[in-house]
Amino acid sequence: MNELRIVFMGTPEFAVSSLETLVEHGYKVVAVVTAPDKPQGRGQKIEVSPVKVSALKHNLPVLQPANLKAPEFIDDLRSFNANLQIVVAFRMLPEVVWSMPEVGTFNLHASLLPQYRGAAPIHWAVINGEKETGVTTFFLKHEIDTGSIIFQDREPIDDGDTVGSLYGRLMTKGAALVLRTVAAIEAGNAPVLPQQESGPLKHAPKIFRETCEIKWDRPAHDIRNFIRGLNPFPTAWTTLQGKSYKILRAREEPGGNGVPGTVDTDDRTFLRVRATDGWVVIEELQPEGKRKMNVQDFFRGNKL
Repeated sequence: MNELRIVFMGTPEFAVSSLETLVEHGYKVVAVVTAPDKPQGRGQKIEVSPVKVSALKHNLPVLQPANLKAPEFIDDLRSFNANLQIVVAFRMLPEVVWSMPEVGTFNLHASLLPQYRGAAPIHWAVINGEKETGVTTFFLKHEIDTGSIIFQDREPIDDGDTVGSLYGRLMTKGAALVLRTVAAIEAGNAPVLPQQESGPLKHAPKIFRETCEIKWDRPAHDIRNFIRGLNPFPTAWTTLQGKSYKILRAREEPGGNGVPGTVDTDDRTFLRVRATDGWVVIEELQPEGKRKMNVQDFFRGNKL
């Protein structure tokens, strides 16, 4: 095979580790495609993506298309004459893009496909109380997250994991898997295994603010998983005494009877909310417009 000429596509921090690893190991990344710069926050300061920051550090050409089907972007992309494209945490690609390179386009997905296809696989694995997840590289085709698998690597999920802690480990593991995949493609011995859809599939749809509201008419164990599966972002939330609070950390407490959603507190040392089979003891929260704090610090200046 001719030398690999790689176009890398990604936007968030999760993708940076893969890009950095490719560059460090001497692979020829001829261009990077990432999201357009956009204003953020109250001051509307222009922010660039973490992947763009990494690309500029290595003096790599950067493309930032608003429209992936725009003729000018297609022409620019084609001009780099890449024979392999790698996608890590980017948008859904049109066929004219993913079918362009000779070798193909492969994606890194943060689950053990075919389970948890979709935009938020790390979140949903924790929310659903899984004990194991992983990363998968696969070649893109028409239907999202359904292409032939190249490699997979497994990762245990600990009971104390949040989406944040798991995200970090999968980011590192994913970068190693991308490197392994590129090496196999370069050597001409990359496996191509159709996905086996045996048994029910769990999905990982995009998460919105309304998705993050805690439903107290659930078992305490499920609610705790829900909270840790949204910590640190976008964060589970609930309404207490008419005010909105983000809930970052909680534990289960069995026993007792009561109506789900009932609040019990001494306004000093503890705050707990009734679930269907016990209590959810809130340990860390964030009032609207304020910093996050543990419950004892919260009660020093607030009462319920």
